[in-house]
Amino acid sequence: MASYIARRLLLVPVLLIGIATLTFVVSHTIPADPLATLVSERQLGNPEVVQAAREQWGLDKSVPEQYVVYLANLAQGDMGTSFRTRSPVRDDITQRLPATAELTMVALLFGTVTGVALGIVAARRRNSRIDSFSRLIALIGSSLPVFWVGAILLFVLWAQLDFAPGPGRLSSRAPEPTHYTGMFTIDSLIDGDFGRFWDALSHLLLPGLVLGWVLMGTITRLVRASMLEVLDQDYIRTARAAGIPEKLVMRRYALRNAMLPTLTIVGLAFATLIAGAVLVETVFTWPGIGTYAVESARSLDIPGVMGVSLFGGFVFLLANLATDVMYAFVDPRIRLA
Repeated sequence: MASYIARRLLLVPVLLIGIATLTFVVSHTIPADPLATLVSERQLGNPEVVQAAREQWGLDKSVPEQYVVYLANLAQGDMGTSFRTRSPVRDDITQRLPATAELTMVALLFGTVTGVALGIVAARRRNSRIDSFSRLIALIGSSLPVFWVGAILLFVLWAQLDFAPGPGRLSSRAPEPTHYTGMFTIDSLIDGDFGRFWDALSHLLLPGLVLGWVLMGTITRLVRASMLEVLDQDYIRTARAAGIPEKLVMRRYALRNAMLPTLTIVGLAFATLIAGAVLVETVFTWPGIGTYAVESARSLDIPGVMGVSLFGGFVFLLANLATDVMYAFVDPRIRLA
């Protein structure tokens, strides 16, 4: 097991260099001049100001030189300075990460629990009305764009019915809790402020549901297909013929084997949800990494865009590594591969 994990860990630095290189190349092929962000419109015609800005931000160097400097800074944990905020990109991402993590964890919990439950019920009641309903919900969740669903629910439940809270992490003019983790629900509980906890939780549920619906649809269909395949196996028939209770057959024999493919989806879902949070955060004015990515792209903030892309790739690699390890624990045959 240790050698299996070691082989996976050795690949992480190589893949990170590849992600950093790809991010650098793509960001430098964009047909736009970042000086429009760094220098005011009036000063763009001043050669001295433009040259000073190029030297300050390293834009006077050739592209290969910029690439070497970029990798050297990354090796020291420096992701550059944002053109827009004038702050280190690492600090900007660290500041916004708790909001995205809080939203992503709610979406992951909702999508996984609901998806697995619907998939199991659909498989046990194959071709019934419950099966049809589960597949319909899964199809809708996988097909509809999250930004459209979020906008519709926000308009109906907040603007029209006043049933759900509006955009943001807290009600307007509500003070933020003391920052321990940056997650408002947890920080409110640490402060013992249950009123603010419910306020933060109510603002979190709707965007979390919208973001988790996509994952729920994928998991529902995967669990249903895996369960149907497992339930047709001979050892399931043997267990039933031996008089083992149906609940025990489903839990110990069917579900455990059917969940192997699902582990891959759930393990990678966290990284995928962080990438998908861009649209949801924009609709719900959620101050997370997704909103930061959109603002950086709009303002041609090249270091900000590169930092978010590199962070997303790093999270995806970690999620992939964690998934491989979990898979090896569940299926010992993987360790020998």
